[in-house]
Amino acid sequence: MNDLTPTPEERAANLKGMGCARKRVEDVRFTQGRGNYVDDIKLDGMLFGDFVRSPYAHARVVSINSEEAMKVPGVVAVITAADLEPLGLHWMPTLAGDKQMVLADGKVLFQGQEVAFVVAEDRYAAADAVELVEVEYEELPVIVDPFEALKSDVVLREDTVDANGKATDGAHGPRNHPNHIFTWEQGDEAATEAVMAEAEVVAEETMYYHRTHPCPLETCGSVASMDKVTGKLTLWGTFQAPHAIRTVVSLISGIEEHNIRVISPDIGGGFGNKVGAYSGYVCSVVASIVTGKPVKWVEDRMENLMTTAFARDYWMSGKISATKDGKITGLHCHVTADHGGFDACADPTKFPAGFMNICTGSYDIPTAYLAVDGVYTNKAPGGVSYRCSFRVTEAVYFIERMIEVLAIKLNMDAAELRRINFIKKEQFPYQSALGWEYDSGDYHTAWDKAMEAVDYQGLRAEQAQRIEDFKAGKTRSLMGIGLTFFTEIVGAGPVKNCDILGLGMFDSCEIRIHPTGSAIARLGTISQGQGHATTFAQILASEIGLPADSITIEEGDTDTAPYGLGTYGSRSTPVAGAATAMAGRKIRAKAQMIAAYLLEVHDDDVEFDVDRFVVKGAPERFKTMKEIAFAAYNQAIPGIEPGLEAVSYYDPPNMTYPFGAYVCVMDIDVDTGVPEIRRFYALDDCGTRINPMIIEGQIHGGLTEALAVALGQEIAYDEMGNVKTGTLMDFFLPTSWEVPNYETDYTVTPSPHHPIGAKGVGESPHVGGVPCFSNAVHDAFRAFGLTQTNMPHDHWRIWKTANDLGLHG
Repeated sequence: MNDLTPTPEERAANLKGMGCARKRVEDVRFTQGRGNYVDDIKLDGMLFGDFVRSPYAHARVVSINSEEAMKVPGVVAVITAADLEPLGLHWMPTLAGDKQMVLADGKVLFQGQEVAFVVAEDRYAAADAVELVEVEYEELPVIVDPFEALKSDVVLREDTVDANGKATDGAHGPRNHPNHIFTWEQGDEAATEAVMAEAEVVAEETMYYHRTHPCPLETCGSVASMDKVTGKLTLWGTFQAPHAIRTVVSLISGIEEHNIRVISPDIGGGFGNKVGAYSGYVCSVVASIVTGKPVKWVEDRMENLMTTAFARDYWMSGKISATKDGKITGLHCHVTADHGGFDACADPTKFPAGFMNICTGSYDIPTAYLAVDGVYTNKAPGGVSYRCSFRVTEAVYFIERMIEVLAIKLNMDAAELRRINFIKKEQFPYQSALGWEYDSGDYHTAWDKAMEAVDYQGLRAEQAQRIEDFKAGKTRSLMGIGLTFFTEIVGAGPVKNCDILGLGMFDSCEIRIHPTGSAIARLGTISQGQGHATTFAQILASEIGLPADSITIEEGDTDTAPYGLGTYGSRSTPVAGAATAMAGRKIRAKAQMIAAYLLEVHDDDVEFDVDRFVVKGAPERFKTMKEIAFAAYNQAIPGIEPGLEAVSYYDPPNMTYPFGAYVCVMDIDVDTGVPEIRRFYALDDCGTRINPMIIEGQIHGGLTEALAVALGQEIAYDEMGNVKTGTLMDFFLPTSWEVPNYETDYTVTPSPHHPIGAKGVGESPHVGGVPCFSNAVHDAFRAFGLTQTNMPHDHWRIWKTANDLGLHG
């Protein structure tokens, strides 16, 4: 017999499993300065690399002279494309199926493009030598406008045309212009046009989601070390997908994959910026192979902003049709996507425009059509998922702005327009007009809760009074109420739909239970601040009945972790979290057999109870998981192998669809253009909530990045292709001065196909936050005739909007 105390509730609390606001275990070392980042890595004899970069956005490279640079004390080598070409390393594949120069091969296509790689004994010598490399350029016409690129006779990529100058087919099919990359279509164009032609009301608008940048706290970098004795290459780097990087390095270099070890140490933020492969990674590897010494490359902030993967840069034209009472009947969207000099977007192969076809949003729209044209220009390449899942932010911004435009056309309240068009709870699983199957949702409940929480009717009454006072000259401040209801698609993804470079987007977890009842779990993901070491241990604690504090989580080392596709697009919990739960269930299944043997009953006569297996009908007879773990290693149990380990590779049957309802109350000083965010309410539904405290932190962080994008953050170019916002003096990063207090709330609608019902939350606040902030600006000026003005809504642009509307007298 066993003591039945503590109670099941007390035992569950002791596990600190799912639902517990467990403190982040990672923070103990981070707050003590014990993090280990790429630039902290120091190896014997290590060399340092730095790039010669082009000052021009489009030019031929006539010659490169490195004689003076080689005279700098400590300089070991200056590598150019001519040196890489015999090795076949002067170009590399992109994640989008295109190819990209590692170093300038005959010409440059954007300002800051890598031209030569200087290797020296210290970074100061490398920087000095960079200034002494003489590059002769022949300037070429610059195109930074994607619409101009599709009309111009200037061919940006000679490698993509035939001998007659005609565009060859690309990775995604025919191309209709040398500067055209692809056309991607979803939905039924003819049916949508027919609906539009017969509609009672049609609203049209064009909007630009400007180019911005993830700007992670830590820039990109790598350390490559080639051991010529063992033939083993070790590569440390800022990689969001270390296994994918290992595969790419093997394909590029010819080194067999088992001889490559990729390690992602601590990463100071990723936000999509560190998914792809950069020239610095390749050049550090080549330099290490050539010199036989470790080589480190770490970019500076200007290099990061000017040349690494950007986000957005979408021109979106939309038409939305409805009945006179506001029921939406159709949606038409065309996107012109500026991809820069190369197509280096980090999107699944079958989705060259990412998941832009989620642009029907949270609404029951029966007919829709989407077309996206990708275009080359003289800008830096990229197009990554900056805190979103593959262009979902653009899609949500588009539909949420179109809803507001339609509300103006109908002279209807935008909150009510949303309500009457929401997908109903009983319609789930819901098949959208553009091909997605939404797993679950309860939109009306979430919206009603949000409207009640902020006293929406009271806010509208206050706004009406403010407008009266403004017109009467009693105030120079306007009030905007920004509304957004978003549905995100995350958890890429089902291998049948999602791959990158042919690698299916499953993920993995391997668990080893030690004899004393502690455990280690290794995953194919890599945390960049999401708190994986905390939350994944909580999933396992609930699944296998061992305390989260007794479970170690390891990620980021391809020699020890099972193969996985990494962390981005809010896929950690939906995919790797599911793999973790499934591996835990395999552990529990074996533990059940061991417990039955120890209790001398049949397997079916025991059941799991929090942290133990008990005999059915006799709860006083049980074996704890710690007892079972020890027995797995010290007893010969017939028909059962010793040990207690499991591995799971999880291929999700569908994406997950978190959603949320956001409200922003903003006051705008018409004479200065300065907005003040008086209130921001964010309700999120991410399914099962693993750790409420971490969810809260993710929402605060995502909303702050959304504020930055909506109200000032921009990568801007002049007509010559010069980057105008390439430093933190010009690129807006919010501080505590600009950030408001956020009110967070939630509903819980579990995913029916996910093992624990979780959907993911890390990117939702960014996805929903940007249109909410933007809609608040628009709403403030709605009464004065504003329908659409493009982001970012910085002080100058808001002031100009007011001026254009005649509000300055």
